[in-house]
Amino acid sequence: MRILAAIVTFNRCELLSRCLDHVLAQTRPPDGILVINNGSRDGTEQMLLTRGISFITQDNLGSAGGWHRAIDYSQKNHFDAVWLMDDDGFPDAKSLEILAMSLEEGVACASSIVVCENEPTRFVFPFPRLTTAGLPIIWGWPRKIAHVSGIRAIASSGSYPFVHLFNGALLSVKATIISGNVNQRFFMFGDEVDYFFRLRAVGKVYSVLTALHFHPDVSRRPYTPAKVYYYVRNSLTLNARYFDHPWIRHAMVILAALGRVLRRNGPGMTISLLAGWHRGAFYSAIVRGLRQQIGKDFNA
Repeated sequence: MRILAAIVTFNRCELLSRCLDHVLAQTRPPDGILVINNGSRDGTEQMLLTRGISFITQDNLGSAGGWHRAIDYSQKNHFDAVWLMDDDGFPDAKSLEILAMSLEEGVACASSIVVCENEPTRFVFPFPRLTTAGLPIIWGWPRKIAHVSGIRAIASSGSYPFVHLFNGALLSVKATIISGNVNQRFFMFGDEVDYFFRLRAVGKVYSVLTALHFHPDVSRRPYTPAKVYYYVRNSLTLNARYFDHPWIRHAMVILAALGRVLRRNGPGMTISLLAGWHRGAFYSAIVRGLRQQIGKDFNA
């Protein structure tokens, strides 16, 4: 199996270098490494040239444009699998070895679990509890599983049928050809959810609980107005496309967006979204999301 390790980056030169160190230290080395540079201006290109790492520089097309380019490269260069990750996380030394053994026939994606780099018993992105249809539950508590012990307690097989794509996920290139490439029109936020459902339609998709991907804790990372816009617009679009009870989920998304901004940015920006300088973009995101109108409306 020929595996391409592909990393998407934007202005995180030092973190990218750390990630590359861990990719190069794998017990099962990738057969190729490619960095998709989304227009970084922080010395990323020079660092990659110095280290002899292959890269493609393009305009900032968002995360979706980066993943699209990486998958396209893996298809055109006849790799069997592509291992996707962003620049601020890094894999455990045995992650690729474990994932490669898990990517059997009929599996579209075998992914690492994403844990806090300073507290590896806790997930960076909690796993949702799932309905019998494989959708995140609405009713019941807790709705999400925040700790590794919690997921291992209910996943006796050692895997869980949900993934947080693009953080150490190993994709079958054959599956990406059948399902089609990542939709670049999501730009940022939601591209991974859309692709999860499309991959799941062509093969098994699951997280392997022994494959670890370490990542900074993002629970306090502030939101820019652009990120709020794309989170709301794209989440409402996805609710209509893939989820049950979309109107209930629409309300939950809007409340979650305001709650995150209040917690991470403070009341000033929250008020601005509702009734101040940023209200136009916020309400536009809701309208466009309800209409499923996606695309790159402005830079992040």
